[in-house]
Amino acid sequence: MTQRDSSLGPPPTPPSGQLADEPFRLLVDSVTDYAIFLLDTGGHVASWNAGAQRIKGYLPSEIIGQSFERFYPAEKVAEGWPHEELQRARECGRFEDEGWRIRKDGSRFWASVVITALRDTQGRLQGFAKVTRDLTERRQQEEALRRSEEQLRLLLEAVRDYALIMLDTGGHVLTWNAGAEAIMGYKTDEVLLRHVQMFVDPAEAATDHAAQELDLALTEGRVEIEGQRMRKDGSLFWANVIITPVRGHDGMHRGFAVVTRDLSGPRRLLELEQTSRRMSEFIAMLAHELRNPLAPIRNAINVIQMQETMPAIVQRMSDVIDRQARHLTRLVDDLLDIGRIATGKISLRIAPIDYRDVVLTSVEAARPVMQARGHRLHVDVPEKIPMRADASRLAQVLQNLLINAARYTPQGGEVSLTVQVDGASCVTLVSDTGQGIAPASLEHVFELFVQEHGLRRDPSESGLGVGLTLARRMAEMHGGSLTAQSEGRGRGATFKLALPCLQSAPQSRDDTISTGARSESLRILVIDDNRDAADSMVILLQLMGHESDALYTAADALRHGPVFDPALVMMDLNMPDLSGFDLIDQLRKAITHPIYVAAVTGFGQQSDRERTRAAGFDAHLTKPVSQDQLQATIEHAATRLKRG
Repeated sequence: MTQRDSSLGPPPTPPSGQLADEPFRLLVDSVTDYAIFLLDTGGHVASWNAGAQRIKGYLPSEIIGQSFERFYPAEKVAEGWPHEELQRARECGRFEDEGWRIRKDGSRFWASVVITALRDTQGRLQGFAKVTRDLTERRQQEEALRRSEEQLRLLLEAVRDYALIMLDTGGHVLTWNAGAEAIMGYKTDEVLLRHVQMFVDPAEAATDHAAQELDLALTEGRVEIEGQRMRKDGSLFWANVIITPVRGHDGMHRGFAVVTRDLSGPRRLLELEQTSRRMSEFIAMLAHELRNPLAPIRNAINVIQMQETMPAIVQRMSDVIDRQARHLTRLVDDLLDIGRIATGKISLRIAPIDYRDVVLTSVEAARPVMQARGHRLHVDVPEKIPMRADASRLAQVLQNLLINAARYTPQGGEVSLTVQVDGASCVTLVSDTGQGIAPASLEHVFELFVQEHGLRRDPSESGLGVGLTLARRMAEMHGGSLTAQSEGRGRGATFKLALPCLQSAPQSRDDTISTGARSESLRILVIDDNRDAADSMVILLQLMGHESDALYTAADALRHGPVFDPALVMMDLNMPDLSGFDLIDQLRKAITHPIYVAAVTGFGQQSDRERTRAAGFDAHLTKPVSQDQLQATIEHAATRLKRG
């Protein structure tokens, strides 16, 4: 046992009086939740109860006579704090403190300490009574609660996308997080204890709108609201607000928790999506309505051009109408493709093709534009370029590139199209001697609705600025790329289309439509409520050598169609009395032998084609129908009907 320091004076003697009484001593010794012991005037332990032994770990024989300093951490002893406690108890009669104390095994515990000075009847100091309680568990709980509250505070402060607000029972602000400041614009000291009505639209302030919301939350248990809220700067924003009453353990109402989210961004996005959808629907309807008058115009042009002799002035005007009708048709197609690009609904119909055929078809389609400007067109394309691709979409890409080159190449210039094949790579170069492209605009020209400023082109050729955007998108969807090259203004431009190709010839398909030899004569019925479109189509078909007639309503088609006994029916889908989707089944039943039915419509999107196919149509022709398309459809119908 450690020897007592002789400088502290003689060992203490137990005080006389009640503390020495046997019943009281037994009571103190039986207490185990508190360390109760006596100190002499110098701070040495004079008695030791069972509670002291349990809490501090010392046996009476190990601690009585020792300085009470050993119960304190070394840093406190160095500060002289133990004797400071005794001094304060001596001066005040009693001293109370909480702090870390040391057990026999060196472990720390949090203690509540009360030291009382003991004096005799003459007021002389006899020693000190010390009562110590182990509060470690409570301290841990308090610390855990403090950490939890701190974590919650940090969490609330870190949330910036939501305003998290606590209100008292009257609706006054008690807490204000960083998200509330970011969304509403107020600092904490600007809103504390102010009523939540300050955030309501002034137009609704007179109705005590905020108080009504709080009352509803109290009645319903929770309320979620979407509506206008006002920021500090007076601006209004669309908000989602959830109000939940807060109750204590006793069930008493303590206030409201309010969570506010700024929906301005999502709401604007929703409005944009709705606007985009309505615009896409409008564009589709507009394109349909534009194609309806284009159909009889195209038919009339075809009829005129089939005449063997006509005055030169009529021939010139016919060519003008032909060019402008083709241009207007391209604009309508571009108009539809704007919506497809915006909504990501462009789709491909991949099949084995010979890319050479696509190139030559595109060149022939663009040749009239080149000839009208006196351009020299050079084409260099190898034989047999097998590829898996959407032939119509690639033709659209090449035609866009060729027509774009023609537009920006002065009269009498040169345009060339060269195809180079290297293994599994096919590169198409479309070059011109035109106005060129500034280096800074080489990527800019592929953006939607962009037409490079400062470039002159034929004023008769307008555009929407989607051709190159669509061409690049088509190239990328085929696993390729489209880039532009130019040495600057006045130096011409080259567009490079890179596509993957196959190293063996493509397999032909059974349903390939031939556009070569003239087909045999067929009986063809045209059903369209647009009389100009129907009548001009009948005239064109008759000039092509087919017996043809027109009917203008679904009722007439069901009544007179079986009498005419057609082999091929060309049917508009939108008629006032019955749609083509409803008419086709009834017409097939009314005509006892097999017939080939082609839908002829202003709606030409992939979804429209899938719908007509599902309804039983054999072909889908988009107005205006070119003579080549018409001839190909007739030949396909003849082949199909001959097979039975």
